[in-house]
Amino acid sequence: MNFTYQNPTKLLFGEGRISEITKHIPAGSRVLLAYGGGSIKKNGVYDQVIAALDGFFTIEFSGIEPNPRFETLEKGVALIKENQLDFILAVGGGSVVDGCKFIAAAAYYDGDHWDIPRGKHRISQATPLAAILTLPATGSESNGNAVVTRKATGEKLAFGSPHVYPVFSVLDPSTMKTLPERQLKNGLVDAFIHVCEQYLTFPTGALVQDGFAEALLRTLIKLGKEFDQHDQDQWRANLMYAANQGLNGLISCGVPNDWATHQIGHELTARFGIDHAQTLSIIQPSLLRNQIELKRAKLEQMGSAVFGLPATDDLAEKTVDAIEGFYQSLSMPVRLSDANITDQGDIDALLNIIAGRNFLKAIGENGKITPEVIREIVIAAR
Repeated sequence: MNFTYQNPTKLLFGEGRISEITKHIPAGSRVLLAYGGGSIKKNGVYDQVIAALDGFFTIEFSGIEPNPRFETLEKGVALIKENQLDFILAVGGGSVVDGCKFIAAAAYYDGDHWDIPRGKHRISQATPLAAILTLPATGSESNGNAVVTRKATGEKLAFGSPHVYPVFSVLDPSTMKTLPERQLKNGLVDAFIHVCEQYLTFPTGALVQDGFAEALLRTLIKLGKEFDQHDQDQWRANLMYAANQGLNGLISCGVPNDWATHQIGHELTARFGIDHAQTLSIIQPSLLRNQIELKRAKLEQMGSAVFGLPATDDLAEKTVDAIEGFYQSLSMPVRLSDANITDQGDIDALLNIIAGRNFLKAIGENGKITPEVIREIVIAAR
């Protein structure tokens, strides 16, 4: 497959790099400083950012939720327009960065801003933005993708544009020091499944992409096995960089992508409020077992190259078991019941919603995952 690849985001990786942002924000910029629930004020990041923004006109916008809500982000759009702001600095994890991408695009669109994730508006311009990452997982700090939730309609939709790539991103592993274990595990598993979505499809002979993906998967498994070292600088740095490399567009060049696990998982989050990464650990093993014949060759490749499993007739099946075991070793749910979703009425309501989503009519790398197949996958994951 032919491809074109460009990543314009400059990465400032390492401790102490927050102080350098003043060199990379255009002089005279009017800045929207956006963040989440205020944890950055407890871990010292906020103070570093404020010091670095000395001399810039700055308006603060806090309260961007995990799985950022359209309703909240609209307030940020209003701030941009009311104060004639021309630069956005997102400080937080992937949700804050995703939310700021939406704000950046919506600031240049006078129509219904929900047209952006619905795909009814093609982004042609956006407010320049940058990121200071505090929770590694999504790679949003150096890609053009974002996911936004609309509470009023129960929708969680993705969009992408080259116009919302961050201009620069600071990746300082020390910002992770105060993160709860749950968030670190979520980030690790989210990154792992991002790589899987670009790798566990069918063989194309793309040796570089496969080799890089396998190296990232082995790295993330090693970090999972060594989770008791998560308070060490080296562990944090490796997770932060692995998560970034897993979704900066490089390993998806010229190869088929899946993303069905994410599309189904988004519906679980929208319906039940389950952590994003946990929806993925619930759905992915069930999906892989359902699609095992179509994915057998790459599952066997992963079993050998990533988990070191011997060649057997059931290598693909054993690989799925190994993936599931990896999640369980991190105390991640692998069944809906693990997340306390046991009521059949709730599951049926979810399936009815999915059946009505036009964008879920034929998903997966082969277009074989229909609403009927999604029903099989979700029921098997009970």
